[in-house]
Amino acid sequence: MINLCKELYAYREMIFSLVKKDLRGRYKGSVLGFLWTFINPLFQLIIYTIAFSFILPSAIEKYYLYLFVALIPWIFFSSSLQGGANSVMASQNLVSKIYFPREVLPIAYVTSCFVNMLLTFIIIFLVVACSGVPMNLTAIFCLPIIMLIEYMIALGLALLFSAVTVFFRDMEHILSIITMAWIYMTPVLYPLETISDSKIQKLFYFNPMTSVIIAYRDILYYAKIPDFSTLFIAFCFGIASLVLGEFIFSKLKKRFAEVM
Repeated sequence: MINLCKELYAYREMIFSLVKKDLRGRYKGSVLGFLWTFINPLFQLIIYTIAFSFILPSAIEKYYLYLFVALIPWIFFSSSLQGGANSVMASQNLVSKIYFPREVLPIAYVTSCFVNMLLTFIIIFLVVACSGVPMNLTAIFCLPIIMLIEYMIALGLALLFSAVTVFFRDMEHILSIITMAWIYMTPVLYPLETISDSKIQKLFYFNPMTSVIIAYRDILYYAKIPDFSTLFIAFCFGIASLVLGEFIFSKLKKRFAEVM
């Protein structure tokens, strides 16, 4: 693991280059280009506001904001999971021709998604400020911790599934179904209190994204410090996913070139 960290550090410029390439390539050829990073979440917010204020009104006050502050982190996670799983296959020309630590590919992709989320948070902060919801600066300072935990989970799973996808191409399609179901098993669209059975509520916390999403909402919607005791499972899952993801990746990467 130490040797891998040293090697990744030596290839840090390659990671930065791939991140920049991905960020620029997202809207390549479009007139507005990189501005779509901000326009997309703004239009999402407008649609949610119209939908949940006039068409499907919710009992939750300012539901558009309640949903928005949870959905943006979820989009980062689901994008990292699905796109990260295909990151090695998408760069098979590089893999088959030159040497570099293959971990660079999922790391660069997840980091690109993470940077995109950070940029989108500019919109989130503006919307929170305009909505009249108070901001708790102490709670805001907790955001980097929550983001780091989510990044660990996303990267660990991306490492795992990117390696598996090389040998089992159907994994890409399976993951799209899993993420579609996963969002309904995570309180993104609804409050966890909707589930009346307290035992089932506790089971939801075994889903690491439950405590992560609740933490984002606590900070940005309720303006309070999140409950770090509930984040412990997510933190442990993040560490475990990184260890397992790298273990599987290191075992399978030796055969990437011959399989491709």
